[in-house]
Amino acid sequence: MAGAVSLGDFASAIGIRTQESAIIQELKAGSEEAYTWLVGEFHQPVYSVVYRILTDPADAADTTQEVFLKVFRGMKHFHGESSLKTWIYRIAIHEASNRRRWWFRHKAKETSMEPGENSLEGPFAQDTNPALVDHHKSPFEMVADHEVHARVEEELRQVAEPYRTAVVLRDIEELSYEEIAEITQVTLGTVKSRITRGRDALRKRLTGYVREVGSEIGLSVEQDDEDFQIQRSRVEVTS
Repeated sequence: MAGAVSLGDFASAIGIRTQESAIIQELKAGSEEAYTWLVGEFHQPVYSVVYRILTDPADAADTTQEVFLKVFRGMKHFHGESSLKTWIYRIAIHEASNRRRWWFRHKAKETSMEPGENSLEGPFAQDTNPALVDHHKSPFEMVADHEVHARVEEELRQVAEPYRTAVVLRDIEELSYEEIAEITQVTLGTVKSRITRGRDALRKRLTGYVREVGSEIGLSVEQDDEDFQIQRSRVEVTS
């Protein structure tokens, strides 16, 4: 029967929930081993998300430390309404967003920004179409080349929020739409809209670069009704 869940899948899901429940109990009891496991399991993913929101290594490191302090202090209030991972990511995004807002309030006036660089005007003003689906692949799917990966990361930092965070959670952290919706506390339609808009913004930022060097690394740009798509060339490269 299509869509049926196998007994093995069901048992596996129960096993995961049971294991997480046991870990949570150990964390609430103050187990040092459990906290060591938690940091080892989530430190890199949390730093990855925080860094891509803040784009500064020192700020990201400080904020990541603050995230885990909040996790440790708040564990006694965690009742399992969401998964442990979702809860930690939610704290991470909240702390990073607060840090970013603080930075803009205190420092942004001292820096000059290119008009429209991080503006939410135009097509990014609102999440207006909850029915948007994930039609296009992410630009991250083309980044086998190290130089291209570095350029994609550089341009990603210029994509406006909340679209950048949506792309990071989906295309880098590989979270499901449902997980992202729960973490960011918005609807599934809004999640899909943000991902689509974020990918489009990133793709357009990369268009000039790919046109310049794409032929050297097997990338090409196609324009279809003013919608730019960056994709790998079908030319096979042989040694």
